[in-house]
Amino acid sequence: MAARRSNALVDPAWLHRHRDDPKVKLIEIAGMNQDEMQAYRAGHVPGAVCWKWKEMLWDPFARDFPDPAEFARRCGAAGIGNDTTVVFYGEGVQFGFYAWWTFRYCGHKNVKMLDGARYRWAAEGRPLVMEEPPMAAPAAYAPVKRVERMRIHRDKVLAALRKDAALLLDGRSPEEYRGERVGGPGGPDVGAVRYGRIPGAKHLYFEELLDGNKAFKPAAELQQLVAARGAAPDQDIVAYCRMSHRATVLYFALTQLLGYKKVKVYDGSWTEWGNLVNVPVER
Repeated sequence: MAARRSNALVDPAWLHRHRDDPKVKLIEIAGMNQDEMQAYRAGHVPGAVCWKWKEMLWDPFARDFPDPAEFARRCGAAGIGNDTTVVFYGEGVQFGFYAWWTFRYCGHKNVKMLDGARYRWAAEGRPLVMEEPPMAAPAAYAPVKRVERMRIHRDKVLAALRKDAALLLDGRSPEEYRGERVGGPGGPDVGAVRYGRIPGAKHLYFEELLDGNKAFKPAAELQQLVAARGAAPDQDIVAYCRMSHRATVLYFALTQLLGYKKVKVYDGSWTEWGNLVNVPVER
């Protein structure tokens, strides 16, 4: 087994105990098909505010994340200080993990995930509410450096591919991995001009890591799943999907629950790779 898990995953009981802690900020991330924050408005975990994923996690112009100054400005405006514990969950669940990964990449150290999002919360008989918490008072936030070791760009992915220097894990659906779709099941089949996968990538659909309540399966089962794809704690691993949301679920499981140290997210993922000229594709 790999190293001991971190404390980045919290359960509903932990969140309930910290419900009145002013240093804990709970945020629901509204993902794809949640432009009107429908799920949040229909019922959310008490105390949660809601962010639209692109508005809060992306640069407004470039396909990138906010620079340190802008990240600090957004956090401060949302009442988040450098020492605030931020707890995320998402609708769909992968968008919460994407927010967790983005915050960690942007340098915020104390970030946690609510295991099972609203699904485990409700399954345990806990209430969902429609009341929105009052707007937080602004906080001071000092800019911090990005954690570049968490991320890999296309040129380095291609270099690693040529040298067989990393294990690639594809977190997309089976249909996308087989090259039958470029969009996820249930949505429009758009996002890239080429179908397929990065050559040599092993398939590990992110849903395989989760149980029926969208919570993580036990660590022993997770270890079996990743080991079956050839993953080992001492090797370089690159996770990708279509836009990297699902890849961050793999990243979280590997790094926070199994203790793997050499994992990166290729956030360009298939929307970049599947549109590039003169890169290899496998089907």
